[in-house]
Amino acid sequence: MHVPTLAEKLGTTAHLSPLLQKARRLGFGPRELEILAVQRGCSHYSTGDEPSIPLTDETTFPNEELAVALLCPALRYDPHTIRCGAAMLSAPGNRPKRLARLLRMERAVQPGRQIAEAGHHFEPENPFWNQLLDALPPSPSPIPGVLPHPTRYVSMTGFTRNGPGLWTRWIRPTSKP
Repeated sequence: MHVPTLAEKLGTTAHLSPLLQKARRLGFGPRELEILAVQRGCSHYSTGDEPSIPLTDETTFPNEELAVALLCPALRYDPHTIRCGAAMLSAPGNRPKRLARLLRMERAVQPGRQIAEAGHHFEPENPFWNQLLDALPPSPSPIPGVLPHPTRYVSMTGFTRNGPGLWTRWIRPTSKP
């Protein structure tokens, strides 16, 4: 059975991805990339069966590369993978200019920009999102319904300690104790 790529869903063609080639050399397919994101603090996306021993370290496969690999249009289409990529995009220490360069190289500007715009909407005071948006070239909006709705990148509650009220928090990797 044919599993479409994100590129196909976005109405474009997939390319030979240098990041996915590197991931394959390390023995990583889509599931391993998601596991790596969970191991690096994306516990929100844990299935509970991830190994505790890290698949690799950040020197071998940096968070910036992991984020963009998860958003790569040449990867099979899976909204869960895209949400993991969105979380990893905002990992502490990621450099907006490097992310923008990788997103361009991987032809992932469209999902990267959509996520950065959502990040800016939910965290307007966070300079990271403005820096990333400034470093990215313009891109047409994706086909509606292909990428997750921007609210899928945040956790929300309608009730707080102080009573009813909307509270949102961008989902990003957190350091493990």
